[in-house]
Amino acid sequence: MKGIILAGGKGTRLAPVTFAVSKQLLPVSDKPLIYYPLSVLMLAEIKDILIISMSQDIPHIRRLLGDGSHLGLRITYAEQDEANGIAEAFIIGAEHIGNDSVALVLGDNVFHGHSFQKILHESVDDIEGCVLFSYPVRDPERYGIGEVDDSGNLVKIVEKPVDPVTNRAIVGLYLYDNAVVDIAKNLRPSERGELEITDINQVYIERGQARLVDFGRGFAWFDAGTPDALFEASQYIQVIERRQGVRVACLEEIALRRGFISLEDCLRNSEPMRGSAYGQYVLSLGEGSPM
Repeated sequence: MKGIILAGGKGTRLAPVTFAVSKQLLPVSDKPLIYYPLSVLMLAEIKDILIISMSQDIPHIRRLLGDGSHLGLRITYAEQDEANGIAEAFIIGAEHIGNDSVALVLGDNVFHGHSFQKILHESVDDIEGCVLFSYPVRDPERYGIGEVDDSGNLVKIVEKPVDPVTNRAIVGLYLYDNAVVDIAKNLRPSERGELEITDINQVYIERGQARLVDFGRGFAWFDAGTPDALFEASQYIQVIERRQGVRVACLEEIALRRGFISLEDCLRNSEPMRGSAYGQYVLSLGEGSPM
């Protein structure tokens, strides 16, 4: 399976700071926002990843992540300078996807939960159709809401429903088989002139090939595209890390645990960061803690 992080957009909801800095490089606790979606793909053991962003932001993201080899990854980059919709990612990334299935994660989404890795592993195996994920929200009228039948098959997605029958919001993580590339290429733009991810999902629903996995209780999801959401995500991550003594979305630790890199590689990566708490945490991996 290939991975795509859609890290585009001008971040207008976070202006004026995003006039100078990419949204994906803003901090959530002590890490750049883009660490969180990247960690999702790594937890799913996806190592070949395309980052799609605006041309002006790619050099800065590349400076942060490089080609991913220090993490045992292969990271490449592609441009999306116009807001042509989430679904355009599959057209931009068609060569990257090749004949594989693909996981798309939005660059401003933060996920955390005890069983997250288990859910990911169960979901990425032998995908036929698409797998979407939902999270219960208190204001479903603001989201795309998924409705399922008794077997867990997705039967309908209603965008910003006036009278929602459920509160299961579709989050920014999508798994598709290889058919998604052709589906995206044959989409008609919406009234806004965008290729909508909901239209792709609707094709899979009509084919009876859409499944919805609910994260449910004990899980946290943030769409960190506004100042309030960015602040709330930071507060949540800080509380978890301080109470549990671990780092959420520590890329070096994930790479080490997944066998992407050696302990020697991991410690070498930590050297430029030894003056920070994050760097000290990575260094501690060589001391038998918290491994």
